[in-house]
Amino acid sequence: MTITHAWPWYVKAGIAVLVLALVAVLAWWTYDLGRSFAFGPRINRDQVQDLQTKLEQLTSERDKLQLEANTIESKLNIDHSMQKQLADQVKTLTTENQKLKDDLAFFEGLMPSGTGMDGITVQNLKVELQAPGQLRYRALVMQGVKSTKDFEGELQFFVSLVQAGKPVTMQFPDVKSGDAGKLKLSFKHYQRLEGVITLPDGATAKNVQVKVLDRGVIRAQQAVNL
Repeated sequence: MTITHAWPWYVKAGIAVLVLALVAVLAWWTYDLGRSFAFGPRINRDQVQDLQTKLEQLTSERDKLQLEANTIESKLNIDHSMQKQLADQVKTLTTENQKLKDDLAFFEGLMPSGTGMDGITVQNLKVELQAPGQLRYRALVMQGVKSTKDFEGELQFFVSLVQAGKPVTMQFPDVKSGDAGKLKLSFKHYQRLEGVITLPDGATAKNVQVKVLDRGVIRAQQAVNL
């Protein structure tokens, strides 16, 4: 004989509710644990606000440093530009100063000293080595105030060289260049001339002589040693 006990319906209902509640709690715990592993520990609102504040501070400091860097770069560019302008001004003033010296030499020599014929003279002749194989020359040719007509002629350089251990004389401009290559003179009182003489390869200049010619006739000459 088997005796069975029948549970009242409300007891069965309570047990079912309890089981469902336990299952729901277990499911939520499992879901929350999964989020912790997947996304790391949860951050509250205060932590988020603190991180946002620090981010704004760092952004502000970065912008400030960038502005200072741009200001320094602009100042450096301005300084470089000013240095270049000053260098150009010094170069221009040096050139003008030399021209004034030439003018002074001219006015001091208005009364011819007898050098050359008919008061034609070469003043302030300067020849210097500018670069390997190059000579820069500067000269002032003038005639006395007693002359009433313009002078027409040309200038020629004769450079004494040592090349391959032997003495050589070089004429500049080269006679083969023709009229187009001549250093022509045409003035009433004075005329400045300056330029560069290119030497042959391996040659060393020792002496430079300049001559003022009038239709092949030497009117004045001057020489300098290097």
